[in-house]
Amino acid sequence: MTTLWILCCLALVGSALGCGAPAIKPQISGYNKIVNGENAVPGSWPWQVSLQESTGFHFCGGSLVSQYWVITAAHCGVSASRHRVILGEHDRQSNVEQIQVKTIAKVISHPYYNGQNFNNDVTLLKLSSPVQFTSRISPVCLATSSTSVPAGTLCVTTGWGKTQFTSTPRYLQQVALPILSQAQCRQYWGQSRITDAMICGGASGVSSCQGDSGGPLVCERSGVWHQVGIVSWDPSNCNVRAPAVYSRISYLRQWIDQTMAYN
Repeated sequence: MTTLWILCCLALVGSALGCGAPAIKPQISGYNKIVNGENAVPGSWPWQVSLQESTGFHFCGGSLVSQYWVITAAHCGVSASRHRVILGEHDRQSNVEQIQVKTIAKVISHPYYNGQNFNNDVTLLKLSSPVQFTSRISPVCLATSSTSVPAGTLCVTTGWGKTQFTSTPRYLQQVALPILSQAQCRQYWGQSRITDAMICGGASGVSSCQGDSGGPLVCERSGVWHQVGIVSWDPSNCNVRAPAVYSRISYLRQWIDQTMAYN
């Protein structure tokens, strides 16, 4: 009885905290123009995770979606035995930040992920122990299956990816970019390369780049941030005039929900 009561109260605390509502508010330069991005306010993207090798080398990003689950890109090739999840990080050279380091119990990639064209580029990571939510660590809301983001909507992507194709930043970067319509994206990349499981953004003088992979593309609605995409692929030279391509959460949401429910 006592255990049930504790679990009940924990669930209520989790729901009270909610998702997509950072305790530390992001500050985005005029939804400004990570290539051509800017340093994020520390702790303002509390769902951002760094996927690292045991040496501390950052190779991909990801997003916290619940106490036990992180979402990232399948092409990151995460290994439960070799990789770890770092939460609450901002300054990659700091040793005083209140980070949480988690090992991975399960790596579940989409069964129809295609490594040739990056279709269904999504992986769920089940953590070995639950995350403790803090003012700098909390989950993002995921777009629903019916979510539609109009072309031109300004959204934000974050990560520690290369900023000028040669350098990896010390601080978490953020950049605001417009969502493109499927027609606009297909016009650029070709009809066959952009599937329904993809959403495009950028081509506006900003872009995501290597190392941002797996990280979030989030849009704000009524003060709450929803993840609509996962950084998937972009031009190899991080061309800020070419659309970056993200895995579309709304298209993948049913698989995401079923996978988390059954595992």
